[in-house]
Amino acid sequence: MTKRFAVVEGGGITTPLGFKAAGLHCGLKKTERYDLGVIVCQVPAAAAGVYTTNQFQAAPLKVTRESIGHGGKLQVMLVNSGNANACTGVQGEADAYEMRALAAKAFGVAEELAGVTSTGVIGEPLPMEKVRKGIAGLPEALKADGSEDFCQAIMTTDLAQKLVCVAVTVGGETVHIAGAAKGSGMIHPNMATMLGFITTDAKISPEGLQKLLGGVTDTTFNMITVDGDTSTNDMVVAMASGLAGSGELTEAHPDYEAFAEGFRYVGEYLAKAIARDGEGATKLIEVNVAGAESQEAARAIAKTVIGSSLVKSACFGADANWGRIIAAVGRAGYPVNTETVDIRIGDLVTLEQSRPVKFDEEKALVYLRGDLVQIFVNLHMGRETATAWGCDLSYEYVRINAAYRT
Repeated sequence: MTKRFAVVEGGGITTPLGFKAAGLHCGLKKTERYDLGVIVCQVPAAAAGVYTTNQFQAAPLKVTRESIGHGGKLQVMLVNSGNANACTGVQGEADAYEMRALAAKAFGVAEELAGVTSTGVIGEPLPMEKVRKGIAGLPEALKADGSEDFCQAIMTTDLAQKLVCVAVTVGGETVHIAGAAKGSGMIHPNMATMLGFITTDAKISPEGLQKLLGGVTDTTFNMITVDGDTSTNDMVVAMASGLAGSGELTEAHPDYEAFAEGFRYVGEYLAKAIARDGEGATKLIEVNVAGAESQEAARAIAKTVIGSSLVKSACFGADANWGRIIAAVGRAGYPVNTETVDIRIGDLVTLEQSRPVKFDEEKALVYLRGDLVQIFVNLHMGRETATAWGCDLSYEYVRINAAYRT
């Protein structure tokens, strides 16, 4: 199918009209890497958010949810790395509200137009003197090409920046959709699995944006896993400036599907980038499930296979052990016809109608040593499909997390 959008090479979260961004070092990280960032829109932007389902939600999520809930608008989105401000009690909540107030004052907007989020070590109070000084310096650091500075400011154990931008034609005008994300560990498909920020200059209502973001989240950010852990701070926020000059986008608009396709590409690109950058990962794993009776079953089975430590370990060791795959299919919690399952690893058929097929082990070894492993499961029970993404499980993952705080 022909794509109805174009990837903008070198584009970022400030490419959509009305947005600027900044990043700087305020001392939350031990290194000199940036640890405080902001996205600023020149007008109040339609806003939407999706948040972690972890019951121990960090204080900044409460503050941001409250801001968006006030009128469906945001103009300033502040983020710090190096400290999660999670499980920090009454003081942590007060600090999150103070950060919102300081950010709003620094950029001359009402407090309810500012959002806050944090990422890093759980359970440690924020060193607010450093944060206050950092927020005061953000207006001077703000720039139209600040996407990469912002990306650096949100990284923790990430090895690579995660940034993407696409262009879509809406009502004869060019509309941009861009995204940035951080995520490498504590990643599991239970919303939101990371910190994600999406900007666009399309004109769309907060309600329309929320519905679109929720749907995209279900098929992208909620379909990745690194280690089975869902963080206390995970959140995805979208902001739409409406400055592109196109008409308002609703589901009845003739170009809505093209816009939604571009929006979904941004979500999928970021989700896959997080999975590929999983802590200690050497390869991206993609699991495709077909022939399921329901969408829920397809997603559950895909996520169970991608989340299996045994499947992930086999991929790391370049072992075409299809038994681990079918075991995961069978424990996903949905009925499976145990006589009709096909499994393919890359182009190699390993199981057909639930019976083993002889394959070239050497060819399998070569394929599994690559940086992308695709697993295909066909249940032959229905028409529903789903795709999930993850990474292999290596020795390096244990080393990174054994010394996370030190």
